[in-house]
Amino acid sequence: MKIKRLILCSLAFVCAAQAEKKPNILFILTDDQGYGDLACHGQPFLKTPNLDKLYAESTRFTNYHVSPTCAPTRAALMSGRNPFEVGVTHTILERERMALGVPTVADMLQKAGYATGIFGKWHLGEEDDYQPENRGFDEVFIHGAGGIGQNFMGSQGDVPGNDYFDPTIKHNGVFEKTSGFCTDVFVREALGWIHEEREKPFFAYIALNAPHGPFKAPEKYKAMYRDDVKGDEDAAGFFGMITNIDDNVGLIVEKLEEWGIEDNTLLIFMTDNGSSKGAKFYNAGMKGAKVSVHEGGSRVPFFMRLPGTTEAGRDIDKLARHIDVFPTFADIAEQDISALKLDGRSLLPLVEDTDADWPDRNLFFHRGRWAKKGGPDKYGKGDPDPDASKDKGFAVRTDRWRLVDNELYEIRNDPGQKKDVSKQHPEVVQELQKSFDEFWEKARPLMVNEDASLDVEKPFEKAYLQQKESTGIPDWSPSEL
Repeated sequence: MKIKRLILCSLAFVCAAQAEKKPNILFILTDDQGYGDLACHGQPFLKTPNLDKLYAESTRFTNYHVSPTCAPTRAALMSGRNPFEVGVTHTILERERMALGVPTVADMLQKAGYATGIFGKWHLGEEDDYQPENRGFDEVFIHGAGGIGQNFMGSQGDVPGNDYFDPTIKHNGVFEKTSGFCTDVFVREALGWIHEEREKPFFAYIALNAPHGPFKAPEKYKAMYRDDVKGDEDAAGFFGMITNIDDNVGLIVEKLEEWGIEDNTLLIFMTDNGSSKGAKFYNAGMKGAKVSVHEGGSRVPFFMRLPGTTEAGRDIDKLARHIDVFPTFADIAEQDISALKLDGRSLLPLVEDTDADWPDRNLFFHRGRWAKKGGPDKYGKGDPDPDASKDKGFAVRTDRWRLVDNELYEIRNDPGQKKDVSKQHPEVVQELQKSFDEFWEKARPLMVNEDASLDVEKPFEKAYLQQKESTGIPDWSPSEL
């Protein structure tokens, strides 16, 4: 208990003048940007000077993993649990909805006295009860569905015809017509809110939809990469969106400094899964990308910076995951969450001491995305029974091993997964398979969305159309920065 208290004091209280105020948490999450999609991770032509600077100033978790796709990762971040255990087994067809009644990290921080805001992508349910204002967020500025303009069978559907440029956004229940490129809009709104809330602790969740496709970016950013990608317009847009993100990270850091809150703001940068477009250019030597349960599908950047507290340039290679974020934030906010019995554990002991005790554990991955009864074949073919897909597209990761279906890799010595050693270590395969079987038995009853009807209205779209018809859509009024 004494050691834990020392850790909390070290991270949470930078100096005596700030001792009464818990540290702010500014959490940036990008969409479909892989571990290799950063210059600081070795990408040969991508320009990310501000993220490179943040990398240099941060403590970095270099063996940090998420889920193979976006909604499952977001569910794990919000709940501190494996996404299958909160009903999220896909990104669409009602299986992106995080089960009701699950306490969220925003709920916890709200109760701890934090102002809580989300800016960008939610993607954990469109019906009112699932929306972020009912899951712990005070301030909500989001697009609908899993991406701007997306529309799928079931309840998921954004504003009709919405676009990355001048998107219509739902702001605390009111739709507003914004002006500008989506990432610029989300960051501008988040900064305006942060400025208003800077006198009390805040949790700003900046969940950008970029660089998810469609691969649109302002022309000046796309033009930077056309030669590098040999005229591939989608790739130029993908990398252009990342450099635009980088400029916005620079703006965020600039404003934290200008407003005098940099030294009491924990700034975190991470991404939600492997690369959707960049892996064919550079993948940091890993196998797999978005949707894959290989290393390249789950290993992502995770930077933590709190000036004067986190150690600049320090790498931590202990196995960590998205389920650890909730317990980490609870530690920072000094909240007892032991009754929740979460799957994750706080990262603070490792932030304080890289050699802190960190028992090995089995981490479970699954591609999900099996067929949906009544759903179209293009979104998943075959048997809609999840149990039929149990042993297809799964992985178990420990510090030393990665089991992918029936293949075994000694990942510590073979990060590129070039040699299957399952025949040399059948006992390891057996042990890891057994642990996955036990996980599945626990998770299966909690997959509560599998039989959800697709014959339902689209509440996000409906609310927009009703407002358009009754009062109209006002223009967005961003705060002066």
